[in-house]
Amino acid sequence: MTAKEKRNSIKKTARIAGVLFLITLFLAPFAEFFVRQTLIVPGDAARTVSNIMASESLVRLGIVSGLIYQTVFTVYVLILYKLLKPVNKNVASLMVMFFLIGVPIAMLNLLNQFAALLLLSGADYLKAFAADQLHAQVMLFLDLQEHGVQIASVFWGLWLFPLGYLVYKSGFLPRVFGILLMIGCFGYLVDSFAFFLLPNYENYEAIFLPAIALLTIPGELLLGLWLLIKGVNVEEWEKRALESA
Repeated sequence: MTAKEKRNSIKKTARIAGVLFLITLFLAPFAEFFVRQTLIVPGDAARTVSNIMASESLVRLGIVSGLIYQTVFTVYVLILYKLLKPVNKNVASLMVMFFLIGVPIAMLNLLNQFAALLLLSGADYLKAFAADQLHAQVMLFLDLQEHGVQIASVFWGLWLFPLGYLVYKSGFLPRVFGILLMIGCFGYLVDSFAFFLLPNYENYEAIFLPAIALLTIPGELLLGLWLLIKGVNVEEWEKRALESA
């Protein structure tokens, strides 16, 4: 491979990472927020069940979107590993490890959403339960899914710290992105631990959610868009690659 071909390959790799991030940018809000916000009415099992039964296809689409999102984002992280490995291979490996721990948690957590559909499927074995019992179980599984998302969020936060460190030290990506990513790590952690430690967390959501969004979104968003539009500074990347060889 010639030097020019190698540079083009690095640019292409960075742009592919940006494209994958753009895909997740549409999938994640739909899978994690739109479906739940559209169908679930907190504290009202009857209305929630009615919404789900009227929009079962939306629930199934949300589950599939969640699975695709996790898969695409995993490939995105592995490409980031390839780009950032020359900075520090051990830290890059830690980044991937933290992220990959969260993936099976998030994927298995979707079973809770599917369980809600099964409870409303009208199967013969469900006739042992009264309607209000089934509705209560639906809400239980949906609440469990929300808790599962928060468990996965711990690792979605942890992986951002090594990522931010690598970006900051890289020299071929803007250092400010690294700072924002490391701040984002603590944003996720604060939100997750507040969810588990505060018995009435929902009373503080109006304060927590906007603040956490301001901490977590900028770093990931700017990095993904930068990779899509600008890629990386190939000359600086090559210097890093030579130093680590």
